[in-house]
Amino acid sequence: MEIIGTGFNGLVVIKPVVYSDKRGYFFESYNQESYRNAGIHFTPVQDNESKSSKGVIRGLHYQLRPYDQAKLIRVIDGKIFDVALDLRKDSPTFGKWYGIELDSGSKTQLFIPKGFAHGFSVLSDEAIILYKTDNLYNRDSERGIALDDADLNIDWHLGDILPVISEKDTQNPPIKKADNNF
Repeated sequence: MEIIGTGFNGLVVIKPVVYSDKRGYFFESYNQESYRNAGIHFTPVQDNESKSSKGVIRGLHYQLRPYDQAKLIRVIDGKIFDVALDLRKDSPTFGKWYGIELDSGSKTQLFIPKGFAHGFSVLSDEAIILYKTDNLYNRDSERGIALDDADLNIDWHLGDILPVISEKDTQNPPIKKADNNF
């Protein structure tokens, strides 16, 4: 696998080795020993899968400490624009975001360390996303940040497509007013 830095401490793009032939393909989507050898210390305890239609934006979600989560994101089917927002107050990239297109064809993954909010927009007709987390979901520590926060100025890559956003996500505060114990 190839690990590509993003300019954000701990946030990396992972390109697995994919073996393809006339039967199809095979690749290791996660191997704890390989990740540790690459400097990524991540022990998943929960897998989450979501399916969304074109134009859906989910996020920006995170959990407060001690229920914060590192995440390994990959697309099983389709294409998304994935965003990680640094919430670590002592980080030189605090309040900045990183975005990348992920798709099922390339199998490229994004590893998001603890202390980031996460969101994505769906660019294909449908997309199925799998993300592993290293901490269990905790409703009481769940938080969000406004997808359209002017201070963040995130381009969700939807062009003229009208975004589809949950009622819950439309209620999230801007980053300046969001709960943050990182």
